[in-house]
Amino acid sequence: MGVNTNLTKAKSSKNDEFYTQWIDIEREIQAYLDFDADIFRGKTIFCSCDDPEWSNFTKFFALHFCEYGIKKLISTSYAQESKLYKADYQITLFEKSDPKFDDTKTLTNGKLFILDRDAGDHNDKIDIDDLKWEYLSGDGDFRSNEVKRLRDQADIIITNPPFSLFREFIGWILEADKKFLVIGNMNAITYREIFPLIKDSKIWLGATGNGNDMVFGVPKGTEVSEEDRRKAARLGYVGDFTRLGNSCWFTNLDHGRRHKPLPLMTLADNIKFSKHKEIKAKKAYRKYDNYSAIDVPFTDSIPSDYTGVMGVPISFLFKHCPDQFEIIGATESEGRGFSGDLWLGGTAQAMIDRKRVYKRLFIKSKGDPR
Repeated sequence: MGVNTNLTKAKSSKNDEFYTQWIDIEREIQAYLDFDADIFRGKTIFCSCDDPEWSNFTKFFALHFCEYGIKKLISTSYAQESKLYKADYQITLFEKSDPKFDDTKTLTNGKLFILDRDAGDHNDKIDIDDLKWEYLSGDGDFRSNEVKRLRDQADIIITNPPFSLFREFIGWILEADKKFLVIGNMNAITYREIFPLIKDSKIWLGATGNGNDMVFGVPKGTEVSEEDRRKAARLGYVGDFTRLGNSCWFTNLDHGRRHKPLPLMTLADNIKFSKHKEIKAKKAYRKYDNYSAIDVPFTDSIPSDYTGVMGVPISFLFKHCPDQFEIIGATESEGRGFSGDLWLGGTAQAMIDRKRVYKRLFIKSKGDPR
């Protein structure tokens, strides 16, 4: 099976229970702190779609609450009975031992978690032990008015939202004009609802892990392919884990990698020194039959001296520096008058030799950004 196996299942069966690993959160968050040490200071962080018994976002920010200078941490979880995908459900230990525990509400109601002060446990710091919780009135759906009111209190929304509702979730965030950092499917880059935001630099990719294997925890009873289970195990995660190979972070928080220009060679030097045989054989840099641009099949082969429009892989976004390039369109979006398939080789060769090109971004150089 390909890397999209479990994301496809998530879409068809609404299995949206993918729990982000601590190391992936830590690595990504550190990139923003390196760029701005006070990025979270005095801010209210909202981790929607996050139950701290299973997920790591709430636990991570609770641990670093004082260190980051966070003002308030809010989290909500989604009721088990409202989920279309039903895995084996286990009542959380902290919930069952609490006097507020309710046999019915634990299945039908979402939960609200708040951390904003020391609960008086005499350890002289605010941490996970000071997290307060209660049942929500509703099921915790992020689209509910109850959760919208919590969203409106927040400065930054940080979470791993349901893959199947990604378009709607991003719209829900931007509707309230909030800063955010979320995980999604790399294919979302070309969604009609998402690409215009990327094109206009209203959102961009995060700093780490984009396009690489990311391991996620899953609830007990979740169907995981043996291939993905083995790959997760090879990365050190044995048990209820899966691996998704095309996950990436989306954000509108600034980070240093975004301002690092891509080092490039001239067109002539690429043909002479490139490690890619297609480039050396001069089978790249051809013009499309039906669009005024050249095809550049590898991001590291973008010619520094070309001033026209170029079609590049969508993975280019992992290296995109907005000071260096302008994004002007994409094959699978409403991009600058282009729609449909791209073709190479039809004008000068027999039709049988024509090559269809998929998933391209169209970019243009802004000149030397240094």
